[in-house]
Amino acid sequence: MNYHYPLDDSWSTQEVIDVVNFFSCVEKAYEKSVNRGELLAAYRKFKQVVPGKSEEKSYFRDFEKASGYASFPVVKKARNSEQSAISMN
Repeated sequence: MNYHYPLDDSWSTQEVIDVVNFFSCVEKAYEKSVNRGELLAAYRKFKQVVPGKSEEKSYFRDFEKASGYASFPVVKKARNSEQSAISMN
């Protein structure tokens, strides 16, 4: 991983941890698989930090530019799936 997560300097340490944890789950979904419940819980915490839809899209776009991993398809697949593990392979 040679990229940086999109973060806001005004966030608390816990908020940074929550956002990084969510993006880490997205990475896991692309690289191998991630537990669906873990991903959805991380997304809920992410939404507490980034509640606005346009703000969310901005962070998703920045993360995709840096990493090549699109967050929205992962969240959508997790919401629409009954499988316990989510994989984007």
